[in-house]
Amino acid sequence: MQRGSSSLTQQLGERWLTLLRRLQDDPKLAQVMNTRVGQYLRSRPFLALALLLFSAMAALPIGLFFLFALITIVMSVVGFVFFEAFLLFVGGMTLLSVLSGIALFSLLVSVIVTGVFVTIPNLLKRYYPHVTKVKDTA
Repeated sequence: MQRGSSSLTQQLGERWLTLLRRLQDDPKLAQVMNTRVGQYLRSRPFLALALLLFSAMAALPIGLFFLFALITIVMSVVGFVFFEAFLLFVGGMTLLSVLSGIALFSLLVSVIVTGVFVTIPNLLKRYYPHVTKVKDTA
């Protein structure tokens, strides 16, 4: 049992060293490590490890926050569009109701005015024929 455990540890150590060599040979990483920040982190490996762990562990909460913000913005925009559509619908129905009321009112007024326009001369002819009599000039 002890022998299998040490060979597994040795394999993991070899893989780790291979990964570190590959990272050190990467030209992009070498360019970053030649900067002032890279030199500072190279001289303080504990701080570099803490920074690496922090950035790796902070990626998920930051990503979740951005996802939450994006979903909130999308829902606000969609809700605003639906609210605007609802307001336009209410305004359109109100306008339709007002215009229908105006049409009915104008129809009723025109019927009353036409009725008065037809009935008054007939009543005048019937009860006061001398007032409505047309004089011949020829």
